[in-house]
Amino acid sequence: MKRIFLVEDDKTIARNLALLLRSEGFKVIHAGSQKEAVSMFDNTSFDLALVDISLPDGNGFAVCTEIRQTQDVPVIFLTASADEASVVTGLNMGAEDYITKPFRSRELIARIGVALRKSGRSPAVFDIGGLHIDTASGIVKKGGREVYLSALEYRLLLVFIGNPNSIITRDRLLNELWDAAGEFVSDNTLTVYVKRLREKIEDDPASPQIILTVRGTGYRLGGNDVPK
Repeated sequence: MKRIFLVEDDKTIARNLALLLRSEGFKVIHAGSQKEAVSMFDNTSFDLALVDISLPDGNGFAVCTEIRQTQDVPVIFLTASADEASVVTGLNMGAEDYITKPFRSRELIARIGVALRKSGRSPAVFDIGGLHIDTASGIVKKGGREVYLSALEYRLLLVFIGNPNSIITRDRLLNELWDAAGEFVSDNTLTVYVKRLREKIEDDPASPQIILTVRGTGYRLGGNDVPK
């Protein structure tokens, strides 16, 4: 389980972020101030830090400096201001990314995933039920032959491999595809995409082994070699 160090003084934002991250399978360690965050470094290991720039007793830049002295992990800044000076300062300090409040939940999760993959803390290659997925190159192969997926089919597959131990509801998949497409995706359209994806990646689409249906709820990832 990947560990996210969240440094955020706003209790409501911190609570909602923690709920979101835990629902994605992350463990969350929270600090509400610069002092609290720094005091936790020596005894706390994590895979990525989400750091608010504006803190009641200092700023996220100082926290980032402390992180860099103790752990080699990606840092993403959270900021209420998109002014160029703050962004440049954060990136020059070695932050992997920044995101401006208010932000979209799916966008934040996607940026975290990218940062983890770049740092080598998240696997880029998956082998599931005879299917080979290389997320670094975006190539999907079955039986050694490349499988050509549309952008939304590929996005759908990424949602499943990114949540190997979770039941994924249809509502969540609709939100994922909506964000990816930038337009409304209906429930019927989702059914069509799942069907098309199964036709391309399953040995027997009528009896799927990779994308399994959970009646009345949604779907989950199957396969013999589920990524951990």
